[in-house]
Amino acid sequence: MEKKRYYSLDVFRGMTVALMIMVNNPGSWSHIYAPLDHATWAGCTPTDLVFPFFLFVVGNAMAFVVPRLKEAGDRAFLSKVIRRSLLIFAIGLFLNWFPFVKWDNNALVFKAWENIRIFGVLQRIAVAYLFASLIVYYCRPKTAIIIGVIILIGYWWLCYALGTPGDAYSLQGWFGTQRVDIPVLGANHLYHGEGVAFDPEGIASSAAPVVQVIIGYLTGHYIRLKGKSYEMVTHLFVAGALLLFIGAFWGQFFIISKKIWTSTFVLFTSGWALIILAVVIYFIELREKRTWLDRFFNVFGKNPLFIFVLSGLLPRILWLIRIPAGTENGQPVYTNPLGWFYDHICKPVFSNENNSSLLYAFCFIIFMWVIVYFMDKKKIYVKV
Repeated sequence: MEKKRYYSLDVFRGMTVALMIMVNNPGSWSHIYAPLDHATWAGCTPTDLVFPFFLFVVGNAMAFVVPRLKEAGDRAFLSKVIRRSLLIFAIGLFLNWFPFVKWDNNALVFKAWENIRIFGVLQRIAVAYLFASLIVYYCRPKTAIIIGVIILIGYWWLCYALGTPGDAYSLQGWFGTQRVDIPVLGANHLYHGEGVAFDPEGIASSAAPVVQVIIGYLTGHYIRLKGKSYEMVTHLFVAGALLLFIGAFWGQFFIISKKIWTSTFVLFTSGWALIILAVVIYFIELREKRTWLDRFFNVFGKNPLFIFVLSGLLPRILWLIRIPAGTENGQPVYTNPLGWFYDHICKPVFSNENNSSLLYAFCFIIFMWVIVYFMDKKKIYVKV
């Protein structure tokens, strides 16, 4: 089928990338509207949907690539998938370490490897992509579904059996940190955003995201088989509603949590992905409703990995530039170009700083859009 028939998939991918960039770059982390912040532990906010949607679209794209790889043979497939997975993982690790120096007591010091986080968003994508690719390449769709179910139930059993009795799904009671991530990676190489060594993208919670990619692949596979039709859209919507129901019901026993990427989180967020994708396909492909909004998101969908990496590199570079911002307790205080823009351009616009923080995020995403827009005009597409 011609690629133009799947313009809606590019738009959905672009929506996901754009929203991921926006929620990762507020003007102030202390001033965020609740829907634009992650759930504290259990639950699911709109922001919690973004990362699983990204994994879903990774699988979606695989459905259009795997058939060509099967024609090329096992060797070509393994070479491409392993190389791509290693490269994405390496880029993620590079982002965690970059720019290799930081300010400490008015001096730039080297960021020692001993304190660098090993896992992260891109690393999770790399691992999930690798194992999901192997499963969908060597297995039939029905077998892939069975494997996915086994992974989800198996992860639930591990959490319950190895976690603290009566408190198996909490930050302290979850088995993954003490039994897997710290022994393998070391506490200093984990995320510390929760106040302790705990990595939401660590090794222990890496199995369930593989299923997220498989669901995305099966969705793309079904779209290729059915083509543009009301039947296909209806089935996607019904499947999404079913996954939502199963995820929510199972969530009464196994919490829905992005922090430990529970099996219920996979089903619940995949359900939303299917429903939203069905709506996007309905309006764009079936009703042929084309607006400035889908054109806006489409350019993000053409350079997803590049613009996501750039959105992480640029702030890290600009954070090294120090701009005097007065004194505090007799000591000089510094900001950076992004901080200056927020303080002097965004904050004065609104009395409510949540609005100012949101304005900054919109400005950042528009700046990123301008870059990918001109790349699209020049037909520059960066692929791994």
